[in-house]
Amino acid sequence: MFNKYIKVAEIMTTGVVTVSPDDLMEKVAVIFKSNPIHHIPVVRNGKVEGIISKGDFNKLEHHFTLFKNKSSKDSNFYVMHSLLASEVMTRPVVTVSQDDTLDFAAGILRENLFHCLPVVDAKKQLTGILTPYDLMNYAYRDEPLGLG
Repeated sequence: MFNKYIKVAEIMTTGVVTVSPDDLMEKVAVIFKSNPIHHIPVVRNGKVEGIISKGDFNKLEHHFTLFKNKSSKDSNFYVMHSLLASEVMTRPVVTVSQDDTLDFAAGILRENLFHCLPVVDAKKQLTGILTPYDLMNYAYRDEPLGLG
């Protein structure tokens, strides 16, 4: 049985890969190419300042390489080695508390067409991320959580 009133902390993804606002986009490129993730929170001192989606990254990465010639690849290399995460990230970022209910968080995702929500604790420190995949994984698991 699906319990929409369990806490976000029970189903969120933990161990989130993050970058600093001062990291170059080249670091973001390496992270996206070596991890099966779609969002990277931009964090300073544990607090979320922005987020970079894989879709936004792909638009940036392929903006100059569309024509696949040497000068466009050189331009793309320059962009990735000169832009900072803070210059590309989306902000402000809507977050949810790890103590919010799944129903509340799902409502925010649905109403805003978001693909992720960073999850924070009472001190606004990043503790996880909630995605539609987390919701599906919870809804279709063999043994539901939050019933005891």
